[in-house]
Amino acid sequence: MGGNSVRIREVRPVQTQPSEPAFRSYDSYIAGNDVPGVGWVYTVTARALLEDVFTAVKLKRTLEQDPHSDARNHPYVVGRCAVAGTDQIDSSIEAAAAATPVWAAAPLAARLRLGELFRERLIGHREEFLDVLVAEAHPRKLAEWEFSCLMQVFSPESCSWYADQMYTEFEHGPRRLIVRRQADGVVCFNPPQNAPAPSAALSVLALMAGNAVVVRAPRSIPLSTMYVLRELVVPLLQQLEAPPGVLNIICGQPKQILDRWIEHPDVNDIFYIGGSEEGLSLQERCVANGKKPILELAGNDGLVVWHDANLELAAEAITECFFGSGQICMVPKYVIAHPAIAHQLIVEVVAQIARIKPGYPDDPDVLLSPVRRSEKFFAQLHQAIAQGAHLITGGRRVEVDGSPSDTGVFLEPTVLRVDGMVGARELDVVAHETFYPMVPIVVAEPGPDDVLLDLMIEFINANSYGLRNSLWTGSDEVVDHFVRNVGNAGLLKVNDSHIGFLPYLPTHGGTGLTGGAFGEANYPILKTSHLQGVSIARGVRPRDAVFG
Repeated sequence: MGGNSVRIREVRPVQTQPSEPAFRSYDSYIAGNDVPGVGWVYTVTARALLEDVFTAVKLKRTLEQDPHSDARNHPYVVGRCAVAGTDQIDSSIEAAAAATPVWAAAPLAARLRLGELFRERLIGHREEFLDVLVAEAHPRKLAEWEFSCLMQVFSPESCSWYADQMYTEFEHGPRRLIVRRQADGVVCFNPPQNAPAPSAALSVLALMAGNAVVVRAPRSIPLSTMYVLRELVVPLLQQLEAPPGVLNIICGQPKQILDRWIEHPDVNDIFYIGGSEEGLSLQERCVANGKKPILELAGNDGLVVWHDANLELAAEAITECFFGSGQICMVPKYVIAHPAIAHQLIVEVVAQIARIKPGYPDDPDVLLSPVRRSEKFFAQLHQAIAQGAHLITGGRRVEVDGSPSDTGVFLEPTVLRVDGMVGARELDVVAHETFYPMVPIVVAEPGPDDVLLDLMIEFINANSYGLRNSLWTGSDEVVDHFVRNVGNAGLLKVNDSHIGFLPYLPTHGGTGLTGGAFGEANYPILKTSHLQGVSIARGVRPRDAVFG
């Protein structure tokens, strides 16, 4: 049970893995063992769904009914994951609870080493990691961006900063004073369907804090989550001689598993990534049952372009909203443009959009993903136009080759112009997260610059969501005023990529409908731990200590 029970073995060099398709099969992983489930869910390649959706769906259904079918040998089929039943859900929690005191008592340095080792292993398996994401319909450009996120989350600079936050010691007279963070206990992770693997990898930070973890791989897209945790993280935990049960991975229906997490007395934290409505409802249930809710919900990021901005670069940042067809929470969702440069900015954005195209996800030039549920896109587009917005470009379904089609599964990159900030939030495309490739450019009303800047900041702060916001300007005074006065969101970016990741700074976290009642910049290692102060005295008389 003591800290010396976890040791670091000699780290063997990790060889880069070749990029080649392989069938992957994963049981549930509980208490250090592969545990059979109550069924299987199969993954077919994203290319299959674009080339021959009927065959792809038929293969999945055939295999889920008969796992021994020859359909498993079809090149479209790339993997399967076991579906957990009630017994596996409970045993995964119980395994985590049993591992918690052993792992939490391990030396902090040993636990923090996990971040360094994970980064090395990711680098060694980069191509394999990207191939799994591409198989799950992530365009390669998007997969590379997701990989870059993990490189910064686990960079040497970030890991050093985590260490400083987790433990600080002071000498104060005859006392040794310690401010440290202690693990919360059992932390359950619910990754989203749009980016499950990099989101599930955030559980490594909870492990570094000393928690034991249960991760639910999304039933509709479980393979990449299972791959990252089972192939990359589990061997490192074994190398560190972590106790069995410190990491448990199951796949199943979200309601069944979330309900059990909320009810089970051994669960301490629930890390939920998903929609705002569902997440805020979960928050209430967590609090009522004594659980800490850690929420990563919808984003509605604003990007402000001032009159002296570099418009080419600002437009490049705006077009980041089309990564993965906008089906990402932390891309720009609306723009506020200074009226003096609005027309020129829109022309530049449209010119850059011409280079954005749909296609097969393994094509390195493709940025757009299929959008399966496009009804809301058209409903919001028509509402915006009916309320005075102007369609600048896009607004149609297209096929994989980019040709317009009423049955296409891709959506064109779409730009709307909205004149005036007053009343702009009456349009759903401005007021709420758009989870598809559409960006409204709100052109501010003419006025004195000092007044206009304050109105833009007021508009940003009034956003009910708060993930990221960014600004483009050449003025130091405008930058200072913006940074001083924008309180909305967990991250501000100035003259920089809106979606790019940096060491030290949070990748996630926000206010309002993005982070719930406890929302802020989200460092999972800190969110899944709590502060504790310690005083160790020598030769102190209690009476003297009480009275100073």
